[in-house]
Amino acid sequence: MKFSMRRDQKETSPAGDSIAEYGHDAVPVGNPRKSRWERSWPTIACGAGLFSDGYLNGVIGQVNTILKQLYGKAYTSSPAQSNVTAITFAGTVVGQLFFGYVSDHYSRKWALMASTIILIIFAALSAGSYGAGGSAGGLFAALTAWRFLLGIGIGGEYPAGSVACAESTGELKSGHRNRWFIMFTNVQIDAGYILSTLVPLILVLICTEDHLRLVWRLSLGLGVVPPLSLLYLRLKLQEPEEFKRETMKNTRTPWMLVLKFYWLRLAVVSLIWFIYDFSAYSFSIYSTQWISTILGDDTSLWKSFGWGTLVNTFNLPGAIAGAYISDWIGPRRALYTFVFLQGCVGFLMAGLYGILDKAANVAGFVVIYGIFLSLGEAGPGDNIGLVASKTSATAIRGQYYAIAAASGKIGAFVGTYVFPIIQKNAPGGTDSTRGGQDPFFVSSSLCLFSAGLAYFMLPHIGQDTITTEDIKFREYLESHGWDTRQMGSKEFQMRSDSSVNVAESDKAVEPVEKV
Repeated sequence: MKFSMRRDQKETSPAGDSIAEYGHDAVPVGNPRKSRWERSWPTIACGAGLFSDGYLNGVIGQVNTILKQLYGKAYTSSPAQSNVTAITFAGTVVGQLFFGYVSDHYSRKWALMASTIILIIFAALSAGSYGAGGSAGGLFAALTAWRFLLGIGIGGEYPAGSVACAESTGELKSGHRNRWFIMFTNVQIDAGYILSTLVPLILVLICTEDHLRLVWRLSLGLGVVPPLSLLYLRLKLQEPEEFKRETMKNTRTPWMLVLKFYWLRLAVVSLIWFIYDFSAYSFSIYSTQWISTILGDDTSLWKSFGWGTLVNTFNLPGAIAGAYISDWIGPRRALYTFVFLQGCVGFLMAGLYGILDKAANVAGFVVIYGIFLSLGEAGPGDNIGLVASKTSATAIRGQYYAIAAASGKIGAFVGTYVFPIIQKNAPGGTDSTRGGQDPFFVSSSLCLFSAGLAYFMLPHIGQDTITTEDIKFREYLESHGWDTRQMGSKEFQMRSDSSVNVAESDKAVEPVEKV
């Protein structure tokens, strides 16, 4: 079922591409009458909440180290050691899938507000974890439960926050959109990880190792600050223009058509994200332990945290540089180039591990390991979220992104369990040279596999891909007899007297690289 489109319903994107408006009589997303701040702050408010993901996921590695020192075998011989670090990922998956549905079928803004409030409440409760009668087992159980619920709030930041952030970048200047999305999503995660080691380091120096119970509780409690600081900005948010135009919340989603159109692309994006998080989160959580092992048992805790802070800092240059490179060469090319280089450096590090695994060479270990992490951030770290947010139509973007991001967190969850098993089963055990080498061999092999997936199976992503993807999706729906005039909020439906015309919009859509 096709509908004609009037000639005057055609706009030109900032990049010079002809963008056909689909019968909404709407102005372009980028409103030239808005000031730079008015166009920028929704991107900041939507994306910057991922700082909480970096901080709250990263700090548990330091808390885990402190709990082992405080409680000894009562902690290390219990399931709590694995559960406390990994359970947040399980909660995050639940939050991603739930809020992905809510953000598509109800509201981007209120899904984001709900996840923000959850973060504030359960970050505070995690810091106040207490076992009945002061028991250590009860404390571990309480901390595990609060961390799971905290994960649900973190999960909401992905489909609600990142998706709204991507849609809000449509109001920014063409040629700069990818970098600002990355600056307020992945760079925020990396900044959170840096503070997740720096804050415990400072607290240990202030409180000394005689008061580590205060250190771990304050470290978790300060996780309340980032979401609290965004609460006012998020309350002022409006729904993104793209969402108002393209939402299917007022009609039934044609799921069979959606699956036929997107299943393969979603599977590829999800697999790349799974592989990246499998390595990235596991390395981040266990980096402090590895450095402690290299430095020796007699090294003070603050030195171990200090080296961990330096390691995490290496993520930031890669993420920032990658943000600009993503605009210059495109997300797909940036992803496969840098993840391939990361795999090469990982194999180099595995080969040199016998030399680097010495206290005298800890600086060399940190530098090469930092380069390994930095390349990962410039590649999949920066670009996999960007790819997931821009390779689907607005109407189902929250759920599409949620499934891809949930696959990543499942990879992180699996990695936190698998990495210790890889080390334990290595010839010589966890503390041997092979115990350090084998995780890098596994991770580097997966990097090369991801590079192949991205090169052969991801589409081209341009500055106006969100808009053009919506056009293609509407055309596909109409070619299968689905009336696209049902899409959009009520105000857009009332103003809609036509839908896309395939012949016209074919000229508007930027070419998609076939793989």
